[in-house]
Amino acid sequence: GNTTIVLGHHYQRNEIIKFADFRGESFKLSQLAAENRDAENIIFCGVHFMAETADILSGENQRVILPNLTAGCSMADMAQHDDVMDCWEDLQNILGNNADIIPITYMNSTASIKAICGRNNGIVCTSSNATKVFKWALDRGSRILFLPDQHLGRNTGLKMNMALEDMLVWNPFKPLGGHTEQDLRKSKLILWQGHCSEHTRFTVNQIETARLTHPEVRVVVHPECTMDVVQAADDNGSTEYIIDVINNSPTGSTWAIGTEINLVNRLANENPDKTIFCLDPVVCP
Repeated sequence: GNTTIVLGHHYQRNEIIKFADFRGESFKLSQLAAENRDAENIIFCGVHFMAETADILSGENQRVILPNLTAGCSMADMAQHDDVMDCWEDLQNILGNNADIIPITYMNSTASIKAICGRNNGIVCTSSNATKVFKWALDRGSRILFLPDQHLGRNTGLKMNMALEDMLVWNPFKPLGGHTEQDLRKSKLILWQGHCSEHTRFTVNQIETARLTHPEVRVVVHPECTMDVVQAADDNGSTEYIIDVINNSPTGSTWAIGTEINLVNRLANENPDKTIFCLDPVVCP
């Protein structure tokens, strides 16, 4: 029979989520789509790269439908195929064609960027497994090109005890990303100049304000936040990690969360025994 499943990303509004058969972050939803081989139609309430990933993982008899084809992710849009190819060619020329540079792209990227990494001995990571993937890469090469989110890349490098001076940011609008050949040869982690507009709105000032108004507060943020915010928080992790931390926290605990507002509001509604608020008081959903 013709079966249809509806997948709802955590960041969707409640009026969308109520129709979802499954809800989760993008990779988990794509895996669910792939496991449900009977579903002929997979309606993905998310953004373009997520539906692409579900399409890659699902069977040939399955159709992935994105209700709004223009639903995009500003971060994924910051790594355009031609710009990344130019960067890769520059790095091969400077470091030698046998350069042991491993390209890693975050799940939040287009299929064509994932393909560039795949063709060049690279890999795709999620925010949950980024540290493991960095270890995997450094067993195979001496440096990493990380796309498209500089903040997840930097925060992961710091977790691996890499030094900030071994990292540089590649600006696709400048020759050689804005660096000298010598700088590039010295680097261990080359970060693409991309970011998530949702997660870079959070500030250390917001964390300090939360601690002043709620002395007992615990602050948990997503690793797409800037380095200073991640370091000022008590904890950081993927969307699924944040959800688990909140759901398993004791009754009466207080939480300030640095991630997307629809998810924060849903967590607050589903945990009425706790005080839960978004770090940024003026968030446009």
